[in-house]
Amino acid sequence: MRDALWKMSAVAQAEAVRSAEVSAVELVDSHLDRIAEVNPRMNAVTQLLAERAHEAAARMDRRRAAGEILGPLAGVPFTVKESTAIEGVPTTFGTERFRGLVAPADAPPVARLRAAGAIPIGHSNLPTLILAGMHTRSELFGDTVNPWDSSRTPGGTSGGDAVAVATGMAALGLGNDSGGSVRIPAQFCGVAGLKPSTGRFPADHRVLGSDDPGPASQILVTDGPLARSVGDLRLAYEVLAGTDPRDPRAVPVPAYGEPLAAPVKVAVVVDPGGHGVHPTVLGAIATAADALRDAGYDVREVADVPRLDEALEAYGRITVTEFAPNWPVVRKLLGKGGDRFIQMAMEQTPPASAEEFMKLMGTWMSIRRSWAEFLDEYPLLLGPVFTEPPVEPGLESRDWAGRDRVRAGMRLCTVTSFVGVPGVAVPTGLADGLPSGVQVVGRAFREDLCLGAAQVIEDRIGVLTPTDPRG
Repeated sequence: MRDALWKMSAVAQAEAVRSAEVSAVELVDSHLDRIAEVNPRMNAVTQLLAERAHEAAARMDRRRAAGEILGPLAGVPFTVKESTAIEGVPTTFGTERFRGLVAPADAPPVARLRAAGAIPIGHSNLPTLILAGMHTRSELFGDTVNPWDSSRTPGGTSGGDAVAVATGMAALGLGNDSGGSVRIPAQFCGVAGLKPSTGRFPADHRVLGSDDPGPASQILVTDGPLARSVGDLRLAYEVLAGTDPRDPRAVPVPAYGEPLAAPVKVAVVVDPGGHGVHPTVLGAIATAADALRDAGYDVREVADVPRLDEALEAYGRITVTEFAPNWPVVRKLLGKGGDRFIQMAMEQTPPASAEEFMKLMGTWMSIRRSWAEFLDEYPLLLGPVFTEPPVEPGLESRDWAGRDRVRAGMRLCTVTSFVGVPGVAVPTGLADGLPSGVQVVGRAFREDLCLGAAQVIEDRIGVLTPTDPRG
């Protein structure tokens, strides 16, 4: 029985613990055994918290024996990206310089998951400083491997969480996303991932000091969960949504909005910006569109999303301008080779002057308005996560052609992060032995609509993971 526990959904794991069908200790031990079995090949879990997780599970079992009602995620093990704080554990960002940067408190999303009964079982790998590229490779921990094909990247920057979830080392992963960092590894590893609306989940990214970052970092970066099923993703969403005094950006919007009149319109954009899409990705979108159409959605293919190329240019200019003053220091931390991805961005996009930056902030608002108007007509948007199948590790840092391919591939993720709307990545099966998937994008604070549509797609396709590592 213990061997099978890690295969269960997070929903089923929590119910089994609450009902005393299994103990929290047994559940944690099952995952620890799985980590010992597959992590040496995958290199997804970086700092294993075995003793702490075991102690937390034992406390939970004592509480249940005393008659306490346990939370909705009782006993469920989860991983946490190396950039997100777990109390008493170093938040290394994958770099030697921060090996001893012990967190004084849990980050808000970690605290919310823990309060619901979930148990952090380990930190997970990421690209060095979250800046070395899309592939999950860090100075401190090395490369994380895609469980479906070791010659393909697992994606990033939340690649460690995606691999841990896909292979059964954890039921949930906590990553973050500012342009695809949850959704891309979800697609590449065959799991589901949620990038919430800006302000939906509370966060505190002041890991390196007391100063808050600039506007781009404040608005673009959102924490988000990864799971093997949409049902598990929904449960994590319900737990993570809310407010916290540490984050004045988080707003008290209900997790579920008013039902929309049927049939709900879905805009399908197969090739955002007209830059090309791989045939397997086109097939994934068609499969998802058919599922939604059969379920009663009003599915309509439209020419394009609003102002995509303009948004990509503004995104790049704003982020580079904010980042430029610290680049000399950050470049040293990234080290030789690790700096190539950002260095190419710096060479391609010069920082804006103060006057130009002010105009860019106005452009940002204007593009957000255009998207709000688009989503007012079409409450949901169906499109690609990444416009190619999983690519080789390090493509984005290899040369200019590779960087441009990756930048183009993730373009719908980038623009939806820029405008602050939610997106759910959901698998659509296998193509040539690799996971394929789509994302469902919705109006701001209507994650519920995205999750509902993603559930319809999953019901048609099924769940791909957990999987055993392949060559």
